[in-house]
Amino acid sequence: MSQFVPSHSGHSAEFTPNTEKTDREARARRSALVVDDVADVTEMLAVVLSHAGYDVVTAASAPAALKAVREQQFDVIISDIGMPDMNGYQLAREVRQLPGYETTPMVAVTGYSMFDDKERSTKAGFNAHMTKPIDPRALLALIDQL
Repeated sequence: MSQFVPSHSGHSAEFTPNTEKTDREARARRSALVVDDVADVTEMLAVVLSHAGYDVVTAASAPAALKAVREQQFDVIISDIGMPDMNGYQLAREVRQLPGYETTPMVAVTGYSMFDDKERSTKAGFNAHMTKPIDPRALLALIDQL
């Protein structure tokens, strides 16, 4: 008995694409910048993105992130909002003014859950806003939509 069942269209059903692998391959060689002043959060997001096929650079502050974006073009930026010295809103505004970053997907990842945070994120230049704790699958799905 065959392990494969022919489809009604007459084509063999021997190959069903693994969408998880296909998604990972689509993200292959893409780069991400993760910005958060809490090392555990930065590390967790970096692991998730690395596992999904991204080359990840991390920054522990907004000034360090600005240095990184001036040295390398990233395909996506994920940043905390509440950081000392320069917050994520300020970072997003600065990044959006740099050549090549006008349309780069940016995701605000924050512990803030005030009623106007999404609106403030959007006005600053973020494409999306997620409240911590972050569901890794939801983050990857969101990035894929941007």
